[in-house]
Amino acid sequence: MLKGIHHVAIICSNYEVSKYFYHEVLGLKIIAESYRQERDSYKLDLALPDGSQIELFSFNDRPKRPSYPEAHGLRHLAFCVENIDVIAERLLQQNISVEPIRVDELTKKRYTFFSDPDDLPLELYEQ
Repeated sequence: MLKGIHHVAIICSNYEVSKYFYHEVLGLKIIAESYRQERDSYKLDLALPDGSQIELFSFNDRPKRPSYPEAHGLRHLAFCVENIDVIAERLLQQNISVEPIRVDELTKKRYTFFSDPDDLPLELYEQ
């Protein structure tokens, strides 16, 4: 039935800051960028190496996402990585706070969390 995740949609509060973060900091490839005059909204399609995508939207006057304490709904977005130490260090070098690396007690895989410019919780999960 389901084959995988095609895309995740994110609404950001500052389009240029989030575009820089996802494209330059995280290294996602820009597929397409458009401005929709009738909505006064940008849409940026970004690709991950596995073919999945992130749709980054800018809409004015949207409420902030409740994160802490965690609310019902989407908890976080996790990215798989080959070497968590390298990616975590790269983020730290760009002044992005990264939680200490932990080991999942069930899978024995290493993981950590950081946040995007809007405090959306993001996870690095080592394969």
